Amino acid sequence: MKTAIVFGATSGIGKELAKLLVNDGYKVAVTGRRLEKLEELKASSPDQYLVKQNDIQDVEDVEKVFNEIVVEFGGVDLIIQSSGCGFINTKLKWDLEVQTINTNVLGATKVYDLAYNLFRKQEFGHLVGISSIASLRGNRGAPAYFASKAYQKSYLEGLYFKTKTIKSKQVFITDIRPGFVDTAMALGADVFWMASLDKAVKQTYAAIKKKKRKAYISKRWSLIAIVLKMIPARLLKKVM
Repeated sequence: MKTAIVFGATSGIGKELAKLLVNDGYKVAVTGRRLEKLEELKASSPDQYLVKQNDIQDVEDVEKVFNEIVVEFGGVDLIIQSSGCGFINTKLKWDLEVQTINTNVLGATKVYDLAYNLFRKQEFGHLVGISSIASLRGNRGAPAYFASKAYQKSYLEGLYFKTKTIKSKQVFITDIRPGFVDTAMALGADVFWMASLDKAVKQTYAAIKKKKRKAYISKRWSLIAIVLKMIPARLLKKVM
């Protein structure tokens, strides 16, 4: 039986991906802060879920939980980092900046490093990071969130480059870049091109199964990505 870990499986994309993995025959370790939500998942398929409560901001606990899962599974085929945090923070309140950085930079990096080192040792595995279309440019309303997603995009690319040194060529890195999805992470009101959670998850899982290097969710955001990369900052300043 294939095995997977989903960090941030209490809600949204992470939760729904865990369900699809179980339906696909995976044994899935699910993590997150809200134990009751994880237990609800386990109740639907008790033999296929392993529950591990943790807060991704506590990097020492992340490593402890990660190692426990690896020992119990004996190896891991797929790791999905879906934990995320973000705020509209026009006043640059420091407590909100810290939460964003600790989750999206510190915690995510810990998961990425643990996953890569395990896969390098195993000589197989697939790491999936859920970054964002926000990774492409800055934003005045949520500067820490957009910057943290840019960090994730760059870090995942760096890990992709590092896979060149793995002789088996069986370690894969996927960067999922959602646009606006109907979850708690959709920042702001009257958002543009909001995708349903169901559509976003199905497209995400299809990209994972194809082991794509990167994928925009929904697919039409790939057009916006092209435009965002081309527009000069002086013009973006008027809208971002």
